[in-house]
Amino acid sequence: MRVIVLGAGIIGTSTAYWLARDGHEVTVIDRQPAPGQETSFANGGQISASHAEPWANPATPWKALKWLGREDSPLLWRLTRYDPALWAWGLRFLANCTSERTRLNTGRTLRVALYSRRLLKAFNQDNVLDYDRRADGILHFYRDAREFDHACQAAEIMKRFGLKRIVTDAKGCVDREPALAAAQPRLAGGIFTAEDESGDACKFTQALAAMAKGLGVRFLFEKSVDAIECQGSKFKAVRVGQESFMAEACVLACACFSPALLKPLGLNLPVVPAKGYSVTLTAGDGAPHLSLTDDEHKLVFSRLGDRLRIAGTAEFTGLDMSMNQARADIILRKTQDLFPKAGSDPEFWTGLRPVTPDSVPIMGETPIRGLYLNTGHGTLGWTMGLGSGRYVADILGGKPPDIDPEGLGLDRF
Repeated sequence: MRVIVLGAGIIGTSTAYWLARDGHEVTVIDRQPAPGQETSFANGGQISASHAEPWANPATPWKALKWLGREDSPLLWRLTRYDPALWAWGLRFLANCTSERTRLNTGRTLRVALYSRRLLKAFNQDNVLDYDRRADGILHFYRDAREFDHACQAAEIMKRFGLKRIVTDAKGCVDREPALAAAQPRLAGGIFTAEDESGDACKFTQALAAMAKGLGVRFLFEKSVDAIECQGSKFKAVRVGQESFMAEACVLACACFSPALLKPLGLNLPVVPAKGYSVTLTAGDGAPHLSLTDDEHKLVFSRLGDRLRIAGTAEFTGLDMSMNQARADIILRKTQDLFPKAGSDPEFWTGLRPVTPDSVPIMGETPIRGLYLNTGHGTLGWTMGLGSGRYVADILGGKPPDIDPEGLGLDRF
């Protein structure tokens, strides 16, 4: 079957790779000059099933109110900005902030994340890719006792869905990562997930793209998609400028840019962009080696070879890709406060994560025959990358997927 994949980030590239493995003729179209240049470019680097607790949970509305008006808040929502789609998304988000919905959405997210993590481990047994991989786990640490208690409750829910997590005290945190020694008096405790990993998502995406090319996948870069063309209720082609690329099927993996392509087709995709920031340092003597998550400040730390990547925050400002240097500088200051000798030569980056109201990705079929979705992964695109690609490739090819599809498609909205 001839298939077009829109988007060459980790999600689109993974989808193309698995489709080619299955014998399909695949073309990938992306507006950037190379794979992995947008959301996958400089993210936090964590393959973190331990981040499965949805943004929409009972604690979030109260935190959001506390953070209103604070430029240094982990989540920034500008109430003065008129955006009907964002406000409609916000109402759906609030509807998911119940305990029952949180448990349901945690299970759905973990279903994809654990599947993808297993695929990645198996993939690395068969292939040698250089992407600064570390497979020694992720440690979440907490300063506030109430936050720690909440996290322990969330960890118990995750354990029921098959994610093994180890609760530890402040000393246990330092034992696992000595760079936290100076912070030990301030720590309430931590939760360690041994099976989680970290690595450079951009490097992996580019290496996977090279493998996909070896399987016959054609990549067309620096091409912006103007429209998805249909004939009745069936996919027909993708239009780029004056040229139409025809195929029997299309997978939309354009992250935050997916809704605009679906709207003319009468499909409402509840995905909004949440802008995040990262800082990459040349690692110093005091930089951590273990991948860490600072849950109070919503920051993640990943050692990528001789670099330290710090990423976090969420800013709802539409498709604005501009660098808010003040917010980026806050990440650097908080890092230096925690790890005074973390590193030097900071490189700042910002990117848009595609977020759904329930924090669960949208994958699989649409009402338009031949058009499939693989988007809405939020902060977990790297975590879910290989698994999401395999899942959609199976559905497109008419195979039963390896995981239960319940609650993962557009039909849940």
